[in-house]
Amino acid sequence: MIRFGTVGTGFITEAFIKGAHKSGAMELTALYSRDEEKAQQFLHSMGLKVPVFTSLEEMASSQLIDAAYIASPNAMHSPQAKVFLTHGKHVLVEKAAASNKKELQEVLDLAEKNHLVFMEAMKSLTMPAYVLLKELLPEIGQVRKYIGNYCQYSSRYDRHKAGEFVNTFQKEFSNGSLLDIGIYPLYIAVDLFGKPEKISAQATILPEGGVDGSGSILLSYNDMEAVILHSKISHSYLPSEIQGEKGSILIDRIGSPTELTLIRRSGEKEVFRPETFEEDMAYEALEFSETIRRGASFSPVNNKALALTVHEIMDEARNQIGLVYPRDLI
Repeated sequence: MIRFGTVGTGFITEAFIKGAHKSGAMELTALYSRDEEKAQQFLHSMGLKVPVFTSLEEMASSQLIDAAYIASPNAMHSPQAKVFLTHGKHVLVEKAAASNKKELQEVLDLAEKNHLVFMEAMKSLTMPAYVLLKELLPEIGQVRKYIGNYCQYSSRYDRHKAGEFVNTFQKEFSNGSLLDIGIYPLYIAVDLFGKPEKISAQATILPEGGVDGSGSILLSYNDMEAVILHSKISHSYLPSEIQGEKGSILIDRIGSPTELTLIRRSGEKEVFRPETFEEDMAYEALEFSETIRRGASFSPVNNKALALTVHEIMDEARNQIGLVYPRDLI
């Protein structure tokens, strides 16, 4: 059983704790928050009781944990990961795992040097429907087009428009549509089709906060193209799609897929709904814990080369749209 501590007390942390416990491979044994009262309220709401740390260094050096799950704002991911890795703890960090490729490379190198696991929490790659997608892909023949669509109106956008300071829309926190949600369809594109020959990016930059509210990336390959659509200021009800010469596969939700629809060119249709835990973050918890058990530094599912390529593409996309984070200048 992997004993872990969390950094963050938001809804995503709650979802991960539930998923980790559902996996049967991980157990919450500590929690970090700058606000102890808020942390205690969070634990009480979940019916849990574990030690609360208000010092990151103290939790990182504690013998209570083997690993850390980091769900703080993006800009803090790399610096906080380094603290845990330096103290001999494995790290699972929410996407985006770093503000840029340079930061990610530093963290990956530190993990490898210290013989520890570092993994970006890209749960979609570990879910049953995605595993099945890879098995079904030959059914549609030569792939010619991939449309990865993740456009979800942010629950915090109205507060931002009202003038409230919301870190989700502030470039000081290395946030924005691409790093927050566009990373999901981008990861799948790179995992399935590799590094593109060329990329072209566009975005709508929000004047207040300075981040991308929405955007698109065209990935050009020798024999196909992939289009990444992402937005936090509009909502789409369309699935993602992989088009081949013999048919297409529709993916219901690219960030957490549970249903696939295979449509052959003849019009024949098959729907697949593999059994999936409601606590779907259990799958990434299992992959993380299994990687620790194997004694490797990186998961074969979300491997080092894949993560670096994704972050390299995001860096280039941000360069094209003119979005520079403060951490890019360090």
